[in-house]
Amino acid sequence: MYRTAELGRKIPKKEFEERELVLRQELLELQQELLNQADFPVIVVMAGVDGAGKGATVNMLNEWMDPRWLVTSAYGEPSDEERQRPTYWRFWRDLPPKGRIGLFLSSWYSRPVLDHVYNDIGANTFSQHLDRILAFEKELTDDGAVILKFWMHLSRDEQKRRLKCLEKDPLTSWRVTDTDWKNWKLYDSFIEVGERTIMRTSTGLAPWTIVEGMDHRYACITVGEMIRDTIRRKLEESKLAREVKAKLQADSSEEEAPVISDDEAGNIIQEEAEPPITVLSVLEMSKTLTKSSYKSQLKKYQAELNLLHRRALKKGVSTIMVCEGPDAAGKGGAIRRVTAALDARNFRVLPFAAPTDEESAQHYLWRFWRHLSRAGRLTIFDRSWYGRVLVERVEGFATEDEWRRAYAEINDFEEQLTEHGIVLLKYWIHITEEEQLARFEAREQTPHKRWKLTDEDWRNREKWHDYSVAVHDMVQHTDTRSAQWTLVEGNDKRYARIKVLKTLCEGLEDALGKE
Repeated sequence: MYRTAELGRKIPKKEFEERELVLRQELLELQQELLNQADFPVIVVMAGVDGAGKGATVNMLNEWMDPRWLVTSAYGEPSDEERQRPTYWRFWRDLPPKGRIGLFLSSWYSRPVLDHVYNDIGANTFSQHLDRILAFEKELTDDGAVILKFWMHLSRDEQKRRLKCLEKDPLTSWRVTDTDWKNWKLYDSFIEVGERTIMRTSTGLAPWTIVEGMDHRYACITVGEMIRDTIRRKLEESKLAREVKAKLQADSSEEEAPVISDDEAGNIIQEEAEPPITVLSVLEMSKTLTKSSYKSQLKKYQAELNLLHRRALKKGVSTIMVCEGPDAAGKGGAIRRVTAALDARNFRVLPFAAPTDEESAQHYLWRFWRHLSRAGRLTIFDRSWYGRVLVERVEGFATEDEWRRAYAEINDFEEQLTEHGIVLLKYWIHITEEEQLARFEAREQTPHKRWKLTDEDWRNREKWHDYSVAVHDMVQHTDTRSAQWTLVEGNDKRYARIKVLKTLCEGLEDALGKE
């Protein structure tokens, strides 16, 4: 695999200066076109053997392009803040937005490769890490991201020569460490693991390019021209796709006619579809609690929750609550009964609505990754990543391909949360269509609640059955052993609040164990 990168290719200084002048101008122009027109980010991953010029190439790219619109990220050992969150949190946090270029050194490949070379993880665990990488990169490319991956290579003898040259020069000797020489002694292992990594993770949308690193000028020109050609091609493809989409929209001006029939009086009426049978249909919505029973259970479970959360803080066990449900289902009331039992310093409630411009420029999961709390905290998501398969699906904000693939993306995201030891509890608080109408009308008559009711709330009622089917599919595809859904019968607010509190306490107790 590496023989093609050990040919001793070089670029003479004069030729380099001529090609660099042209390439630099082209990259700057493409960078501006990306900023102004592109609906995709560009992610450049630099990996390979020590001393092959990864850092020098990234520095050159920053020199050739406008560094204000580059996102350059490098990773060493995780900080305390990073260790308290799932591994990929720091990578999601640093992803470039649409129209920008991200340069990644020591990326998501570095730690699995090092751990396998040093026998800290076995072949099976290493394969699992590569599977996680493939899923991560697929999520990004499915969302439109361009990923270029460069493996910078040196032969064993050339790497030794490079390290010695750096070590002899007083101005560069600091760049060579004991770890570099230790890695050099394991050169054959690094090459073997690197080859397996490239073979397993080089895909059509995120391919590896092996670059000969012996000559700095050759390496920089090779990487720069590959970035230039890929961005140029993607911009042309995006432009063509927009033109085709605009033409198709212009050609399909006719909408499907509604199904109609005549009544006995000769009037034209629209037939109503039969309500679909879903997982929500079998909920026993008549469940209630008396006021006295509610008060006694509220005190009991709030006290229990307080003790459990203090134990979670001591152990560094984080908790995430996901609260979903139709408008006026009582999510806010249930959340307030939870937070009333806790110290405000140790929880956060995060309400999510339509994404901001900053959030729209990223993958839809980005805004949720960035809000993951430090160890021991409770984070409550009032609406969540499930918006992709609920409101975005029903309202047409996401294409069918986007919301269908989101089930696997969400499962992968939640698996990373639970693998990190986070207690994840997901609630769908449900009410009937009739109960929702009653609550809407009550809000209209209550001055301090009237602000909660919007025109959009009324409009969403027209798609009640569509949302029911979407919820059914959501539960079917994302109710997993490690991240189960709790369906809450919410027509009676008292019953719903106690069920949420009780199951939250049970989830924490299962995770922490009894004392």
